[in-house]
Amino acid sequence: CEVRPGPEFLTRSYLFYTNRLFKAFQFYYWDPSCRDPSYSLVIKGKLRLRQASWITRGATEADYHLHKVGIVFHSQKAMREVASWINQTSGEGCRGFLPPGRSWSPGALYEVLSAKTERDCTAALGFAMHELSLVRVERHFQPLLQPQQSGSRLVEELYLGDIHTDWGERLHYRPTGYQRPMQSALHHVHPCPACGIISRADEHHPPILPARAALPMQLSGSWVSTHCEVRPAVLFLTRYFTFHGNNHTWEGHYYHYSDPLCRQPTFTIYASGHYSQGIPSSKVRGGTELAFKVTQARVTPMDPVTVVMLNSSEPGSCGLAGSWSAGVEQDITPTNGCLALGIKLPHTEYELFKTERDTQERSLLYIGERPTDGSSPDSPDKRPTSYQAPLIQCAAASEEFSNYISLKYVGRKDANGIEALKPLPVAFLLFIALLFLRWD
Repeated sequence: CEVRPGPEFLTRSYLFYTNRLFKAFQFYYWDPSCRDPSYSLVIKGKLRLRQASWITRGATEADYHLHKVGIVFHSQKAMREVASWINQTSGEGCRGFLPPGRSWSPGALYEVLSAKTERDCTAALGFAMHELSLVRVERHFQPLLQPQQSGSRLVEELYLGDIHTDWGERLHYRPTGYQRPMQSALHHVHPCPACGIISRADEHHPPILPARAALPMQLSGSWVSTHCEVRPAVLFLTRYFTFHGNNHTWEGHYYHYSDPLCRQPTFTIYASGHYSQGIPSSKVRGGTELAFKVTQARVTPMDPVTVVMLNSSEPGSCGLAGSWSAGVEQDITPTNGCLALGIKLPHTEYELFKTERDTQERSLLYIGERPTDGSSPDSPDKRPTSYQAPLIQCAAASEEFSNYISLKYVGRKDANGIEALKPLPVAFLLFIALLFLRWD
């Protein structure tokens, strides 16, 4: 069950054909467990892959054209609410989308976008498919889970462009980062109870995901990234946090890189401080609101470009001017942060956290998504309403994540000793995409 800024709760199922046509389903829900459907969208169009992205390394740029978008409501409440949005905020061609008092018809499909008639009533839904303009397919190998089995299975994941955290910007925003990956229906991670349920669903039969017990927020311990993370504005990083529940202090390591496999380090930030007692979020069900105070920070430049940048910074704005060198950590607390890296001390951030267990009963920690514009959630009204990729608790991490002790990415290797995780050539991208999800 995905959480988008807003918040919106949804699941997705996308199918790509050999003639460049695609059919996509987006299923929206009232709840963060994706068990109470609101409405479904069925989206048809055409996708054309272009070239490797000049902005986001490892990604492929694409053009898309929408032919039709239809909506199916799953309750009278959903129909009334969506009709109200469209009637109030859309142009002349969409007023009267549904007459007031119209009764809900289960299974009825209403057209909200048509390329033929040039009608587009989707803006009121905050709907855009700009995620298709940035594409990446990754392949890696997952060890077989059964003790008596040896070897590994192929896993294919589709990364699509990120959704802007500001609702007003999402209709125009062209992504430079990614959402959490979609799984191939044929070659997905195991176990994945949701994969089959979602891939078999359609607009008339939205997926109802298995019930999961809510977990209390238990931050204490160490948490680490499970893969190289990509943020908007071309940031590649891994994260490592330790929370001390007895005195509500925390420390975090942010390892930044210049490449999408996190193998070419640029700089590292160490930060520490304390955090508040959490309270349940009234806006994002299942989330917990906390405030984090950053009081100390240290920076280690790791490449010549960063060293030059820091040594060129204004005296008194980032550590000791002219004294930076590669691999040497410097305290930036005395200069109240580092202007060149956008770090201000002391600093308070208003956060959204959530803990879950995955299908292998490992503890996951979700921290609020960073604002797409690169700013900080430094006031309560900027508190996130969606999440970044999850961190895994170190004590519960399997051998698969043992290489993250140093937080430097080491590619998994297959039985032949060949690294398995790498960007695919563009020529193979659509071929792999064809394997995703189901055929009509």
